[in-house]
Amino acid sequence: MGLCRGDVNASTCFKCLTEGFQVVPNDCPYDKGASIYYDPCMVHYSDVHTLPNDDTGPMMNTYVVTNDGNVTSADAARFKSLLADLINATVEYAANSSRRFATGEADFNQETIPKVYSVAQCTPDQTPAQCHKCLDRMVEATLEAFKFNGSIGGRVLGVDCTYRYETAPFYNGRAMVRLAPPSSRAPALAPALQPTAAGEGGRKHRVPWVVLAVVLPTLAALNLVACLCLRRRRRLLIGQAKHQKPMYYTEAEDTEMVDSMMMDVSTLRAATGDFDESNKLGEGGFGAVYKGVLPDGDEIAVKRLSSSSSQGVEELKNELALVAKLKHRNLVRLIGVCLEQQERLLVYEFVPNRSLDLILFGTDKSEQQLSWGQRYKIINGIARGLQYLHEDSQLKVVHRDLKASNILLDENMSPKISDFGLARIFVQDQTQAVTSRVVGTYGYMAPEYMMRGTYSVKSDAFSFGVMLLEIVTGRKNNNDGCNLLTTVWIHWEAGTVAELVEPSMGGSFPEGDVLRCVHIGLLCVQADPAARPVMSSVVMMLGSDTVTLQAPSKPGFFARNNNANTAVSTVSLSG
Repeated sequence: MGLCRGDVNASTCFKCLTEGFQVVPNDCPYDKGASIYYDPCMVHYSDVHTLPNDDTGPMMNTYVVTNDGNVTSADAARFKSLLADLINATVEYAANSSRRFATGEADFNQETIPKVYSVAQCTPDQTPAQCHKCLDRMVEATLEAFKFNGSIGGRVLGVDCTYRYETAPFYNGRAMVRLAPPSSRAPALAPALQPTAAGEGGRKHRVPWVVLAVVLPTLAALNLVACLCLRRRRRLLIGQAKHQKPMYYTEAEDTEMVDSMMMDVSTLRAATGDFDESNKLGEGGFGAVYKGVLPDGDEIAVKRLSSSSSQGVEELKNELALVAKLKHRNLVRLIGVCLEQQERLLVYEFVPNRSLDLILFGTDKSEQQLSWGQRYKIINGIARGLQYLHEDSQLKVVHRDLKASNILLDENMSPKISDFGLARIFVQDQTQAVTSRVVGTYGYMAPEYMMRGTYSVKSDAFSFGVMLLEIVTGRKNNNDGCNLLTTVWIHWEAGTVAELVEPSMGGSFPEGDVLRCVHIGLLCVQADPAARPVMSSVVMMLGSDTVTLQAPSKPGFFARNNNANTAVSTVSLSG
């Protein structure tokens, strides 16, 4: 069993477990069971299953380590009372948490009695009752074995559950449980922790079958939520399969990826300043995105879905399962996810130059102008990212919501496709699918998707074509009643495409490259999906002047009816 503390990130967890699995067999080569504890994780193996149940007796193989140093004798009783309340509250929270993990903080608001910080955790395979019983028995065992003497820090180590308290912060993020100064009433069960040999640095403490190194309790009780979510998704898909072939699905191995990416809400609150407005990067239909900094210094972007967001838990889990499998330099990298305390959070790598639409159409337009070289680089990068999604990844993915606001730009102005909440996976021989729920953004939807709910890689190609024309012209499609596709087509037929180019470039652009890009854009927005190129062909056409391009036909386009609440379509279905 390899388990990490609930507040550590995936990379720290991986490093810790890797070291543990290498060290413990060497240090205990002839033992049938062994455990090794580090700060972020623990590793255990045994020929006996130790999960507590209603029939088990007192906790076995429990080890107590306390720090050097005590509170003053005059304050010991009050400190014990404070600690008792904190232990009880943290245990209660951990047992009833879906992750079987809790952090706590208590304060007397007195100079002579320090703050106390705590962590309680059980393995995620336990029920709330089992976790509560495990922690209670651990507390009772330590009470029977030792007498509390006011130690300023203690750690109770077990395989199935652990507890730690300190008078200095030792976990990441804000406390889940916060206690004000206790009242004068007698506290409930006062768990007592007895000092034994302190575990410092990398020293190991051997017991008959356990190796302890840098003793700390804790584990990442993360996989239960993921397992339940994915199991529910699989049951739904099995039911759907009786009537139709599913359009997308999650695999059993998704569970392992989800496990490694689950993050604690307190960590993300601390990273974003509790989602402070000053850290907000932007806001869309699904919610706001905030900049954050993890304890290790890594910058992140946290997508916080609003309670009224149309992207529900299913879309969030879909986005998680999808993006976790996709690795490409032109796709935003997903770091973690949090489904705790009614929060729905997705954690991405931080992309410093924000979204393409802010530079093309927003307030940033006057501050940061894109050269033709940068625009061409962005067009190429988006095309390569789509080629990977459609043709080169282990999955065949249709994004369904490609638009300028979902293209993020890194420090080198390289594009990264983001927001996979509406994406769908196709089986390898599948070419299209139909949905009764048409979702997306006006101005970027392909005609067949808007009218009939039919989507495919060719509907993504249509959205790409719209973005390409927006990047070249600096104009937004369907903005203030102006249909960009119609405008471009009129200038194409008149031979005046150069007049459409973003004026801020001041004419400093290669006209041949501009004409070629507009030509490719028009091919991508053809009304007939069969007439649109696949993305590998687009990449080839963008990268070579020798590839002959077919003549485009009049594009398909949509215009919003401003006098009604419905959208009307104007579609060219033939040349």
